[in-house]
Amino acid sequence: MLNLSNLSVKYGSFTAIEDVNVEVGEGEFVVLLGSNGAGKSTIFKAISGLEKPSGGKIIFEGNSIGGLSPERLVKSGIVHCAEGRELFPRMTVHENLIMGAYVHRKKKKEIKQSIKDVYELFPILHEKREDAAGSLSGGQQQMLAIGRALMAKPKLMLLDEPSIGLAPLIVEQMFDVIQQINKDGTTILLAEQNANAALKIANRGYVFENGSIVVQGTSEELFTNDEVRKAYIGA
Repeated sequence: MLNLSNLSVKYGSFTAIEDVNVEVGEGEFVVLLGSNGAGKSTIFKAISGLEKPSGGKIIFEGNSIGGLSPERLVKSGIVHCAEGRELFPRMTVHENLIMGAYVHRKKKKEIKQSIKDVYELFPILHEKREDAAGSLSGGQQQMLAIGRALMAKPKLMLLDEPSIGLAPLIVEQMFDVIQQINKDGTTILLAEQNANAALKIANRGYVFENGSIVVQGTSEELFTNDEVRKAYIGA
């Protein structure tokens, strides 16, 4: 479904990522592991059209998409759930979800069904639907960010650090839901520092350091790799 071939992105003279090669098959759950500043968010921004590649190719469903506008990419089925959630804090939970369906705004029946699906996935959001997004707890805000992303009917969902700042129990619940979203047919590309949680549910993974891939393999291979365990799992 997605192929990054020798992808590079620069910020001025600084090279954020260089010659990165990543493949994600349809229906897969793939994780990008790495510390802050390793280049994971830059990759997501390049895929979703927020940054233009300085080199290499991004192929989605057989088409080159490098440099296309974010709006076109959302319409094509790529949805980016950004680090920091990026909600509209003064708008209600329900209004935030509606904003997620903006590209499908003419399909009112489908939007109604999508909202129902999100509320079934996250019952707490239904309870809080008239509350301002900014009044929610961190975990609830992350649920809303994922729910809003689902409203755009993604084929490929880019999830950037969804566990950051959340309590361990909430992280476990969040990853259970993300796994369910994948089982329901959405391909997932996840950027995470929490290797222990991510590798339990992902199919494969890539480990980033200083803008390059240093290790790749199945989740089992990465979980048993001594260097990966030492750096990201603490064992």
